[in-house]
Amino acid sequence: MKRQTTAHIMMVRPANFGFNAQTAENNAFQSNISELSSLEIKERARNEFDEFVAKLRANGVNIIVVEEPETPIRPDSVFPNNWITFHHNGTVITYPMYAPIRRIERREDVVEMIKEKFEVKRLVRFEQYENSNQFLEGTGSMILDRVNRLVYACLSPRTDAKLLDEFCHWADYKKMEFHAVDDQATDIYHTNVMMAMGDHFVVICMDTIRGEAERKALEKSFAKTGKEIINISMEQMKSFAGNMLQVQNTEGKTFLVMSEQAFKSLDESQIQQIEKHTNILHSDIQTIEKFGGGSARCMMAEVFLDEKK
Repeated sequence: MKRQTTAHIMMVRPANFGFNAQTAENNAFQSNISELSSLEIKERARNEFDEFVAKLRANGVNIIVVEEPETPIRPDSVFPNNWITFHHNGTVITYPMYAPIRRIERREDVVEMIKEKFEVKRLVRFEQYENSNQFLEGTGSMILDRVNRLVYACLSPRTDAKLLDEFCHWADYKKMEFHAVDDQATDIYHTNVMMAMGDHFVVICMDTIRGEAERKALEKSFAKTGKEIINISMEQMKSFAGNMLQVQNTEGKTFLVMSEQAFKSLDESQIQQIEKHTNILHSDIQTIEKFGGGSARCMMAEVFLDEKK
């Protein structure tokens, strides 16, 4: 049975987290302004990661923690959802990454570790498209409505339209592509900073979608699939209020997971909208957000594969 949420989440504990100038080229959420040393940033990020994992586990979510080796240095390894996805039909897909330094995040030992615990029927590789400068960064680029087999994606330098078609072919999805920009008219670099899909709701910054036809097409699709729209502002998006993930625990209870910054940006009516559908779980990951330009959703790679018996 296809479902929107899973209790199995893979996360990578960072060894050398830090600001990445290569990704900052088109990630407007990153900042390198700080009085902290690189060592202090690294240690704070690890502490935030550990506290985040502890909160998820305390609420019954099964977290598979992958330890990141000290070398080679991978400053963004804490965001594994960009390079790998795990699907209901036993498919594992690996993705082409925009920043050359991020390409070394793809690890065969991680794939083998997952194979030991879960049923993997096929491995599909897209990374060869890096040779032609075409990119598709996993569930950063794509928001998946897993039950209705729809993939939502805002096109950008990191989200190629042709690769979106390729994904739809292998994963048996239909696409809803659109264009989204921030208040500086810059392409939103990843769809998952402006949109999060829940089982019966969608959190989205509609102001980023400037095209009337595209906005109406999205609204029509959400209505058809029974998703209540929880609209967030541009300012809330900058606080990572779009970078959320709904998960479930081993008893089937669901949570919308977000950062503390994202939670604090929400108003009471938005919180009430969310809590009609699910529980809220938040954690302080401000160091990871500031220097990495990603938040809670980026840190979690959902595993929808069947467990081995």
